[in-house]
Amino acid sequence: MILLALSKEPLHGYGIIKEIENTSEGKYIIAPGTLYGVLKNLEKQGLIKTIAVEKEHRKKKTYCITEQGKDVLHWEYERYIRMINLSKKIIQRGIENGEKE
Repeated sequence: MILLALSKEPLHGYGIIKEIENTSEGKYIIAPGTLYGVLKNLEKQGLIKTIAVEKEHRKKKTYCITEQGKDVLHWEYERYIRMINLSKKIIQRGIENGEKE
């Protein structure tokens, strides 16, 4: 979800939280403490990078997705599509065999 939020534009932590919340229509809410741990991990993996931006005489971190991060996001997207298609086949077979959804 974080990589997806950063796929459009660089965002600061609060912006990432709001993007995920808005895009998911409130179904996914990430606490700041959880977010910053994940951001640190994603940065260690080279999937995102930090851009230091000064705002009102204080540094505010803004994060952006890297090329490697875009590749991983695309791979994860394809993996989810395959999982959805497989699930549809399994459910359809169940319906054809008289099972309820």
